[in-house]
Amino acid sequence: DAPRLVANSSESFESRFTAVRIYESPAIMLKGMEGSVLGVHASHGEGRFIFPNPQVLNRIVKENLAPIRFVNDHGEPTEIYPFNPNSSQLGITALCDPTGRHLAFMEHPERTVLKRQWSHWPNYWETIKNSPWLKMFQNAREWCEKIKNRR
Repeated sequence: DAPRLVANSSESFESRFTAVRIYESPAIMLKGMEGSVLGVHASHGEGRFIFPNPQVLNRIVKENLAPIRFVNDHGEPTEIYPFNPNSSQLGITALCDPTGRHLAFMEHPERTVLKRQWSHWPNYWETIKNSPWLKMFQNAREWCEKIKNRR
């Protein structure tokens, strides 16, 4: 009944720069990023989330546990290839647990942290020194420091 990762619908290894939207969720690493539509590297052969039990998928959606989804050119979640390189249901490419401490994200934001790693950097971002994905890693560091200081 649990969500599974299976082979991409294309039955091919997919490697591309694609767009995702970050949704409101308990995910600690995504705090302050909600509403962003960002490019990110996809690079996998088995990245399609499937949900054998529709009740599990409904719970995930209801509890905002699918914080990142592939989007089309209008910023809308999509299952359509090539916008969604693996055809995951509802465009889901990440899941988190209700505590927000665990995030399973199939794409590679670590390959998109520096400006020079982007295949396209919008002109209106010229004043930005690093990618918006850096926030994800800063959030993780801040959370770890906060936990460390509690001890």
